Amino acid sequence: MLSGTESERYLRQIPLIGEEGQEKLRGAKILIVGAGGLGTPAALYLAAAGVGQIRIIDPDRVDRTNLNRQILHTEKDIGRPKVHSAAEKLRALNPEVEIEPIEDALREENSDPLVRGMDLLLDALDNFQARYILNRAAVSCGIPLIHAAVNGLSGQMTTVIPGKTPCLECIFPHPPPAARPPVLGITAGMLGLLQAGEALRLLLSQNAVAANRLLVWDGREASLEYIPMDRDPCCRVCGVERGSSE
Repeated sequence: MLSGTESERYLRQIPLIGEEGQEKLRGAKILIVGAGGLGTPAALYLAAAGVGQIRIIDPDRVDRTNLNRQILHTEKDIGRPKVHSAAEKLRALNPEVEIEPIEDALREENSDPLVRGMDLLLDALDNFQARYILNRAAVSCGIPLIHAAVNGLSGQMTTVIPGKTPCLECIFPHPPPAARPPVLGITAGMLGLLQAGEALRLLLSQNAVAANRLLVWDGREASLEYIPMDRDPCCRVCGVERGSSE
């Protein structure tokens, strides 16, 4: 049963998702890995929607160069841990949401404890080494993962549902060259919002629009393209034939 405060806060979205849907969101737990250009807009809208628990992990501190795209941080946050800066803003926006900031990097040894118990994982990272770690943890624990990445005016998103869709290493078996690409803030914002929308669909038991395909955003044309993706039966992470090939 929603409280009076909740019924008022979510008055404009309950007609779309129903009180049962709002209660699903209240009971949901999401891990967002990265409190930067993707993670901050995603976290902002998930908190506004009433997702009950949001765990955010990031080892970095706010830098002035972050401020064109990492919208939960401000000039006065420079030098602060990103997760605490983000948590402060999210709690101010919606005190009913539990925010758990973790000032740490995702590593092989801490990935499983961080993801276990979560309903959904968001890849808001900026490097494929950490993305592969998160992908392996998602597959191992059987938890859906929403990946996104940006470069300049373009971006991509896919949803990994373990056992049903390609995992991240099926789609990207080799990491792209390490680089710090230019990023326009609205590109990161667009992909972060697409991740938040996909997260809400999954939490509300609706179809994932980026399952079994790669969504590609072209900011120059303001266009979306969907590229079909298939599982790799020999994928070293999720492939059904990997056991016979070892």
